[in-house]
Amino acid sequence: MPAPTPIPVDQLQFALPPVHETVADERRHRKERLAGALRLFGRFGYEDGVSGHITARDPEFTDCYWVNPFGMPFKHITVSDLILVDGAGQVLDGRYHVNQAAITVHAQVHEARPDVVSVAHCHSLRGRALSALGELLEPITQEACAFYEDHALYDAVTLAAVDADEGRRIAAALGERKAAVLRNHGLLTVGDSVDAAAWWFISMERSCQVQLEARAAGRPVLIGHKDAVALREQLGTDLVAWINYQPLWQDVSRGEPDLLS
Repeated sequence: MPAPTPIPVDQLQFALPPVHETVADERRHRKERLAGALRLFGRFGYEDGVSGHITARDPEFTDCYWVNPFGMPFKHITVSDLILVDGAGQVLDGRYHVNQAAITVHAQVHEARPDVVSVAHCHSLRGRALSALGELLEPITQEACAFYEDHALYDAVTLAAVDADEGRRIAAALGERKAAVLRNHGLLTVGDSVDAAAWWFISMERSCQVQLEARAAGRPVLIGHKDAVALREQLGTDLVAWINYQPLWQDVSRGEPDLLS
Protein backbone atom coordinates (compact mmCIF):
# COMPACT_ATOMS: atom_id res chain seq x y z
CA MET A 1 0.00 0.00 0.00
CA PRO A 2 1.46 3.40 -0.97
CA ALA A 3 2.13 5.93 1.76
CA PRO A 4 -0.61 8.55 2.32
CA THR A 5 -0.24 11.71 0.28
CA PRO A 6 0.82 14.69 2.41
CA ILE A 7 -1.94 17.20 3.00
CA PRO A 8 -1.08 20.62 1.50
CA VAL A 9 -0.08 23.09 4.17
CA ASP A 10 -2.69 25.61 3.01
CA GLN A 11 -5.41 23.08 3.87
CA LEU A 12 -4.31 22.71 7.50
CA GLN A 13 -5.99 24.78 10.19
CA PHE A 14 -3.98 27.37 12.10
CA ALA A 15 -5.71 29.96 14.25
CA LEU A 16 -4.75 33.63 14.00
CA PRO A 17 -6.24 36.66 15.76
CA PRO A 18 -9.70 37.35 14.34
CA VAL A 19 -10.62 40.43 12.34
CA HIS A 20 -13.99 41.91 13.34
CA GLU A 21 -16.44 43.51 10.95
CA THR A 22 -18.15 45.70 13.55
CA VAL A 23 -17.23 47.49 16.76
CA ALA A 24 -19.94 45.54 18.56
CA ASP A 25 -18.35 42.24 17.51
CA GLU A 26 -14.92 43.38 18.63
CA ARG A 27 -16.29 44.61 21.96
CA ARG A 28 -18.00 41.28 22.58
CA HIS A 29 -14.81 39.43 21.67
CA ARG A 30 -12.68 41.46 24.07
CA LYS A 31 -15.18 40.99 26.88
CA GLU A 32 -15.34 37.24 26.33
CA ARG A 33 -11.56 36.97 26.38
CA LEU A 34 -11.41 39.17 29.47
CA ALA A 35 -13.89 36.98 31.37
CA GLY A 36 -11.96 33.89 30.28
CA ALA A 37 -8.60 35.33 31.37
CA LEU A 38 -10.01 36.22 34.78
CA ARG A 39 -11.33 32.67 35.20
CA LEU A 40 -7.89 31.29 34.34
CA PHE A 41 -6.18 33.66 36.77
CA GLY A 42 -8.60 32.41 39.42
CA ARG A 43 -7.68 28.80 38.59
CA PHE A 44 -3.99 29.60 38.90
CA GLY A 45 -4.43 31.29 42.29
CA TYR A 46 -3.37 34.77 41.20
CA GLU A 47 -6.04 36.71 43.10
CA ASP A 48 -5.47 37.65 46.71
CA GLY A 49 -8.54 38.98 48.51
CA VAL A 50 -9.87 41.87 46.43
CA SER A 51 -6.53 42.52 44.73
CA GLY A 52 -5.97 41.74 41.06
CA HIS A 53 -7.43 43.09 37.86
CA ILE A 54 -7.28 42.88 34.09
CA THR A 55 -8.49 45.69 31.85
CA ALA A 56 -9.46 45.69 28.18
CA ARG A 57 -9.71 48.91 26.19
CA ASP A 58 -13.11 49.47 24.58
CA PRO A 59 -12.70 49.43 20.76
CA GLU A 60 -15.03 52.43 20.28
CA PHE A 61 -14.57 54.52 23.41
CA THR A 62 -10.82 54.10 23.54
CA ASP A 63 -10.32 56.04 26.79
CA CYS A 64 -12.69 53.65 28.60
CA TYR A 65 -11.90 50.17 29.87
CA TRP A 66 -13.71 46.94 30.69
CA VAL A 67 -12.60 45.48 34.01
CA ASN A 68 -13.59 42.92 36.62
CA PRO A 69 -15.96 44.12 39.37
CA PHE A 70 -14.51 44.92 42.78
CA GLY A 71 -14.66 41.98 45.18
CA MET A 72 -16.07 39.40 42.77
CA PRO A 73 -14.22 36.03 42.66
CA PHE A 74 -12.36 35.55 39.40
CA LYS A 75 -13.63 31.99 39.06
CA HIS A 76 -17.26 33.12 38.83
CA ILE A 77 -16.99 36.14 36.54
CA THR A 78 -19.11 36.18 33.39
CA VAL A 79 -19.19 38.56 30.45
CA SER A 80 -22.31 40.25 31.84
CA ASP A 81 -20.54 40.94 35.16
CA LEU A 82 -17.83 43.09 33.57
CA ILE A 83 -18.02 46.84 34.07
CA LEU A 84 -16.97 49.73 31.83
CA VAL A 85 -15.12 52.61 33.48
CA ASP A 86 -13.52 55.81 32.31
CA GLY A 87 -10.03 57.00 33.16
CA ALA A 88 -11.30 58.67 36.33
CA GLY A 89 -12.74 55.39 37.59
CA GLN A 90 -16.39 56.30 37.04
CA VAL A 91 -18.59 53.32 36.14
CA LEU A 92 -20.28 53.87 32.78
CA ASP A 93 -21.81 50.44 32.25
CA GLY A 94 -22.48 47.68 34.75
CA ARG A 95 -23.90 46.97 38.19
CA TYR A 96 -20.83 46.92 40.43
CA HIS A 97 -18.12 49.09 41.95
CA VAL A 98 -14.59 49.25 40.57
CA ASN A 99 -11.30 48.97 42.46
CA GLN A 100 -10.34 52.64 42.34
CA ALA A 101 -6.67 52.06 43.11
CA ALA A 102 -6.49 49.52 40.32
CA ILE A 103 -8.11 51.57 37.60
CA THR A 104 -5.97 54.59 38.50
CA VAL A 105 -2.81 52.68 37.59
CA HIS A 106 -4.32 50.87 34.61
CA ALA A 107 -5.77 54.04 33.12
CA GLN A 108 -2.38 55.75 33.22
CA VAL A 109 -0.72 52.79 31.49
CA HIS A 110 -3.46 52.70 28.84
CA GLU A 111 -3.16 56.47 28.29
CA ALA A 112 0.61 56.29 27.89
CA ARG A 113 0.41 53.29 25.55
CA PRO A 114 -2.24 53.71 22.82
CA ASP A 115 -1.00 50.43 21.29
CA VAL A 116 -2.01 48.49 24.41
CA VAL A 117 -5.43 46.82 24.46
CA SER A 118 -5.07 45.02 27.78
CA VAL A 119 -3.22 45.43 31.08
CA ALA A 120 -2.94 42.65 33.68
CA HIS A 121 -1.83 43.00 37.29
CA CYS A 122 -2.30 40.53 40.13
CA HIS A 123 -0.63 39.74 43.43
CA SER A 124 0.60 36.32 42.34
CA LEU A 125 2.86 34.42 44.73
CA ARG A 126 6.09 34.06 42.74
CA GLY A 127 5.74 37.48 41.18
CA ARG A 128 5.57 39.02 44.62
CA ALA A 129 8.53 36.94 45.75
CA LEU A 130 10.73 38.17 42.89
CA SER A 131 9.49 41.73 43.35
CA ALA A 132 10.54 41.58 47.01
CA LEU A 133 14.10 41.03 45.78
CA GLY A 134 13.84 44.08 43.54
CA GLU A 135 15.16 42.09 40.59
CA LEU A 136 14.36 41.46 36.95
CA LEU A 137 14.01 38.08 35.27
CA GLU A 138 17.31 36.54 34.24
CA PRO A 139 17.74 34.88 30.80
CA ILE A 140 17.92 31.30 32.08
CA THR A 141 15.18 29.68 29.94
CA GLN A 142 13.74 30.39 26.52
CA GLU A 143 10.49 31.51 28.16
CA ALA A 144 12.35 34.04 30.31
CA CYS A 145 14.20 35.26 27.21
CA ALA A 146 10.87 36.48 25.80
CA PHE A 147 11.19 39.22 28.45
CA TYR A 148 14.92 39.85 27.91
CA GLU A 149 15.54 43.61 27.84
CA ASP A 150 11.78 43.98 27.38
CA HIS A 151 10.62 44.34 30.98
CA ALA A 152 11.30 47.01 33.56
CA LEU A 153 11.74 47.35 37.31
CA TYR A 154 9.63 49.99 39.02
CA ASP A 155 12.08 50.52 41.86
CA ALA A 156 9.82 52.15 44.43
CA VAL A 157 7.16 51.07 46.90
CA THR A 158 3.70 51.10 45.31
CA LEU A 159 0.92 52.06 47.66
CA ALA A 160 -2.68 50.78 47.66
CA ALA A 161 -4.05 54.28 47.14
CA VAL A 162 -5.78 56.28 44.45
CA ASP A 163 -2.73 58.13 43.13
CA ALA A 164 -2.66 59.14 39.48
CA ASP A 165 0.91 60.40 39.84
CA GLU A 166 2.10 56.95 40.88
CA GLY A 167 0.20 55.47 37.96
CA ARG A 168 2.08 57.83 35.65
CA ARG A 169 5.41 56.86 37.25
CA ILE A 170 4.65 53.17 36.70
CA ALA A 171 3.68 53.88 33.09
CA ALA A 172 6.92 55.82 32.59
CA ALA A 173 8.97 52.96 34.05
CA LEU A 174 7.20 50.47 31.80
CA GLY A 175 7.91 52.58 28.72
CA GLU A 176 7.49 50.61 25.50
CA ARG A 177 8.13 47.27 27.17
CA LYS A 178 5.71 44.36 27.63
CA ALA A 179 6.00 43.98 31.41
CA ALA A 180 7.19 45.44 34.68
CA VAL A 181 8.21 44.15 38.09
CA LEU A 182 6.70 46.46 40.70
CA ARG A 183 9.11 46.30 43.62
CA ASN A 184 7.60 44.74 46.77
CA HIS A 185 4.30 44.46 44.92
CA GLY A 186 4.11 42.08 41.96
CA LEU A 187 3.94 41.92 38.19
CA LEU A 188 2.24 43.97 35.47
CA THR A 189 1.97 42.97 31.81
CA VAL A 190 0.46 44.53 28.70
CA GLY A 191 -0.50 43.33 25.23
CA ASP A 192 -2.21 44.27 21.99
CA SER A 193 -4.96 41.79 22.94
CA VAL A 194 -6.36 40.37 26.15
CA ASP A 195 -4.87 37.03 25.12
CA ALA A 196 -1.35 38.48 24.84
CA ALA A 197 -1.46 40.40 28.12
CA ALA A 198 -2.82 37.34 29.93
CA TRP A 199 -0.21 35.02 28.41
CA TRP A 200 2.64 37.36 29.30
CA PHE A 201 1.44 37.45 32.91
CA ILE A 202 1.14 33.66 33.10
CA SER A 203 4.53 33.14 31.45
CA MET A 204 6.19 35.79 33.60
CA GLU A 205 4.81 34.29 36.80
CA ARG A 206 6.12 30.86 35.77
CA SER A 207 9.50 32.34 34.87
CA CYS A 208 9.67 33.92 38.33
CA GLN A 209 9.05 30.50 39.83
CA VAL A 210 11.77 28.87 37.72
CA GLN A 211 14.27 31.59 38.63
CA LEU A 212 13.56 31.37 42.35
CA GLU A 213 13.72 27.57 42.39
CA ALA A 214 16.85 27.41 40.22
CA ARG A 215 18.61 29.90 42.45
CA ALA A 216 17.57 27.97 45.57
CA ALA A 217 19.03 24.78 44.06
CA GLY A 218 22.28 26.26 42.79
CA ARG A 219 23.76 28.84 40.45
CA PRO A 220 21.70 29.28 37.25
CA VAL A 221 23.59 29.36 33.95
CA LEU A 222 22.68 32.48 32.00
CA ILE A 223 21.93 32.41 28.28
CA GLY A 224 24.30 34.78 26.49
CA HIS A 225 23.18 38.19 25.23
CA LYS A 226 23.17 37.31 21.53
CA ASP A 227 21.15 34.14 22.01
CA ALA A 228 18.81 35.81 24.49
CA VAL A 229 18.06 38.57 21.98
CA ALA A 230 17.47 35.99 19.22
CA LEU A 231 15.05 34.08 21.45
CA ARG A 232 13.21 37.29 22.33
CA GLU A 233 12.84 38.16 18.67
CA GLN A 234 11.50 34.68 17.98
CA LEU A 235 9.25 34.22 21.02
CA GLY A 236 8.59 37.67 22.42
CA THR A 237 5.97 39.15 20.09
CA ASP A 238 2.32 39.63 21.01
CA LEU A 239 1.35 37.36 18.13
CA VAL A 240 3.39 34.52 19.62
CA ALA A 241 1.79 35.26 22.99
CA TRP A 242 -1.68 35.11 21.41
CA ILE A 243 -0.89 31.75 19.80
CA ASN A 244 0.49 30.33 23.05
CA TYR A 245 -2.63 31.42 24.91
CA GLN A 246 -5.13 29.65 22.64
CA PRO A 247 -4.99 26.19 24.34
CA LEU A 248 -5.85 27.89 27.63
CA TRP A 249 -8.71 29.82 26.02
CA GLN A 250 -10.08 26.66 24.42
CA ASP A 251 -9.88 24.83 27.73
CA VAL A 252 -11.68 27.45 29.78
CA SER A 253 -14.30 28.37 27.15
CA ARG A 254 -15.20 24.73 26.48
CA GLY A 255 -15.00 23.61 30.10
CA GLU A 256 -16.81 26.64 31.56
CA PRO A 257 -19.14 27.94 28.82
CA ASP A 258 -21.21 29.86 31.38
CA LEU A 259 -18.45 32.51 31.39
CA LEU A 260 -19.91 33.72 28.08
CA SER A 261 -23.29 34.57 29.62
